[in-house]
Amino acid sequence: MAVSTTRRHLWTHAVLIFACLVALFPLYYVLVTSLKPAGDVYRVQILPAEWRPGNYAQVALRDNAIFLRWFLNSILIALGTTLFALFFASTAAYALSRFKFRGRDTALTLFLVTQMFPGAILLVPLYAMLQRLGLLDSYAGLILVYATVALPFSIWMLKGYYDTIPYSLDEAAIVDGLSVWGVFWRIITPLALPGMAVTGFFSFITAWNEFMFALVFMSGDTHKTLPVGLQSAYMSQHNIQWHFMAAGSVMITLPVILMFVIAQRYIVAGLTKGGVKG
Repeated sequence: MAVSTTRRHLWTHAVLIFACLVALFPLYYVLVTSLKPAGDVYRVQILPAEWRPGNYAQVALRDNAIFLRWFLNSILIALGTTLFALFFASTAAYALSRFKFRGRDTALTLFLVTQMFPGAILLVPLYAMLQRLGLLDSYAGLILVYATVALPFSIWMLKGYYDTIPYSLDEAAIVDGLSVWGVFWRIITPLALPGMAVTGFFSFITAWNEFMFALVFMSGDTHKTLPVGLQSAYMSQHNIQWHFMAAGSVMITLPVILMFVIAQRYIVAGLTKGGVKG
């Protein structure tokens, strides 16, 4: 029995290790490609025959360091989306979690249904709306679009987290004289920080990595986000500079990794605990 269990564990670990290698190999390949010269991009190599760390400098300094402008655009839009989505998602989720009113279940269902449709079908109506509002090729317009896309999932996530917080805390705070807003901001929000960290991280990633809406709604070179800027700079109909694309991709990934490291404690707690510490 012990031998059989040991073999089963070995097979399980072998499968998991293989799955991890399959998942990590594309990331490794991008990193290696970012350090290759142009002539070696299509050669299969475990390590580059000739190391070119200068690819990163060429991407960062291209056209008077326009990469830095795209980076700042992405930071501004992603942070704006995160704050906007967090505020409206947290207030809506709290109302859906705590209050009983007609249409609550229908609203939750509609939020879930919106996630079933591809973003491409929203391009034309969103474009028309932004055009009428005068928000095309503007940071505010793109932030509004990204926050709208992120809200349904964010509301669902936070609503589930609020449900784990005992309602007796609300009642006790109201007895002590707090208003509903006071209960939300002073009692519930501090307890829900792990759930809000997960929601904020999701909203940030949604805005940071998105390509399609940014390509359509942001036409000016100085207003482009990082994904669109890299595509326009290094991809053409007849040529793709994969070594520069890979270097830019690695540089784009670094802020997300840094954000996760900084907020790791809250993100992990929000994903795993889902409760209130005593």
